[in-house]
Amino acid sequence: MAQNKTFAGRDVGIDLGTANTLVYVRGRGVVLNEPSVVAVSTTDGSVLAVGSEAKETIGRTPSNIVAVRPLRDGVIADFEIAERMLRHFIKKVTGSRRLARPRVVVCVPSGITGVERRAVMEAASQAGARQVHLIEEPMAAAIGAGLPVSEPTGSMVVDIGGGTTEVAVVSLGGIVTARSVRMAGDAMDAAITAHVKKRYALAIGERTAEEIKVSIGSASPGGAWSAPGVGTSTRLAERNVEVVSAARGGEGLSLDKGDDPERTQTLLPPDRCTIRGRDQVTGLPKVLELTADEVRHALAEPVDSIIAAVRATLDETPPELAGDIMDRGIVLTGGGALLRGLDARLSSELDIPVLVADDPLDCVALGTGRCVEDFASLRTVLDARPARPATARV
Repeated sequence: MAQNKTFAGRDVGIDLGTANTLVYVRGRGVVLNEPSVVAVSTTDGSVLAVGSEAKETIGRTPSNIVAVRPLRDGVIADFEIAERMLRHFIKKVTGSRRLARPRVVVCVPSGITGVERRAVMEAASQAGARQVHLIEEPMAAAIGAGLPVSEPTGSMVVDIGGGTTEVAVVSLGGIVTARSVRMAGDAMDAAITAHVKKRYALAIGERTAEEIKVSIGSASPGGAWSAPGVGTSTRLAERNVEVVSAARGGEGLSLDKGDDPERTQTLLPPDRCTIRGRDQVTGLPKVLELTADEVRHALAEPVDSIIAAVRATLDETPPELAGDIMDRGIVLTGGGALLRGLDARLSSELDIPVLVADDPLDCVALGTGRCVEDFASLRTVLDARPARPATARV
């Protein structure tokens, strides 16, 4: 009996995200949260590093090593590398014994095609799963956020991940209407990179753009702000970005890893930051100062696309459920929900209350874990493929 309990305890739920992969193990909770990056040797094709170690190599690899992100826009772009990454993560959380073949529940975007669904299931099976079940990300996010998905009331969830933004209205254990747009965290990083390149002829890396977004990025001038690393799993800004707060009259404040993040929580939202990159004219390193207003202007297009997706989904929502959403509000999940002022911007644009989930980064993984823990009662939300024209990607 104990042996069966131990075996069942290896069942896992996987939030297979474009930016990060989270793994929930039955009875243990979220035990792994690592970037969806694999460092591969171009000489023999061997995998040199996976996860956090591989992400450290982005933009810093020699010619014989390449850092690969096997998922793009929420779906598998490189099947072989994705299978190796999944195998590594499953082995890491279940052990190396041959009998450790868990039942796996994997999150997929709501707008995924049949071919892409089969690719995810095959990759998980080849990675060592004995059974593979799929759950749509907005449903998992709603479950993880604690919304009453099984009740006859409408709940709206907006999951802003790395590759896609999932907008869905959930009721009676199913998705009534949904929309998946390829505008999320990666698009925000690309918008910042393009802005700096176009206006200042300065080339910056993917990691630097992400640090700028985390440090001074915002969707509206107002909104609450907490220092990076306080209350979230967002890492502190690295050496390529120096944050400057308006609370000290323009005095620079560098948020290095050795600083105390609690001390920065009383400061005003940072109004500018100093970045380092390569001047495209001279080819030499260059230091540049960016303001929060510039970054907000650069993020306008992806933010507007997210708002348009929410508006379009509300337009397709049945009137009774729309009334429930007016009362209950919209819940934001995913890493993009941490963008300062996004909830206030959505609320002002739609005239509907907007709330950020208590643990937005882990909501999808926690919802997947609930399906693993209570597989029998939540079996109906797995492998569901209702025909919904609104799920077409925008």
